[in-house]
Amino acid sequence: MTIDHVFFTSRKLAESLEGNPYMAVISITDPTTPEARLDPLFRHVLRLSFFDAVPADEFQPPLPGQFDRATARRIDEFVREIQAAPFAMSVMVHCEYGVSRSAAVALFVEAVSGAPLEAREFTYEANPWVLATLNALHPELNIEPPTPDTAHERRKLLRA
Repeated sequence: MTIDHVFFTSRKLAESLEGNPYMAVISITDPTTPEARLDPLFRHVLRLSFFDAVPADEFQPPLPGQFDRATARRIDEFVREIQAAPFAMSVMVHCEYGVSRSAAVALFVEAVSGAPLEAREFTYEANPWVLATLNALHPELNIEPPTPDTAHERRKLLRA
């Protein structure tokens, strides 16, 4: 296992972080916004642009800016490359708000790599279309987001 941790966050937080050559980044932005300004020390970056949307009909061709199978394959290939690295790396996934698209992709990276996903209990709003499209690449994986109850349970815990 080369990927040792998975994180997901907002664009704002990702842009504020100091780069780390041992952290790969999957950067997701809206097609109507510029690329995220990430520190150049992040050397392994996959930049994607798609809307946080769920199609009305899965049998229709994807609309411009919609998540599709080609984008899912790009994510899968990137994760495989990072997994094959000769040293341990973590993966950070960000989208505009760090709630839906990044959560779905982070759940996929966790399932494929076996690495722990930090704050997994907050992925309950993962975009179902993104998650299902990614999961279709590896049907042997059972990728299930947690229920909102798990996040509420964690919020009740005392902080150290």
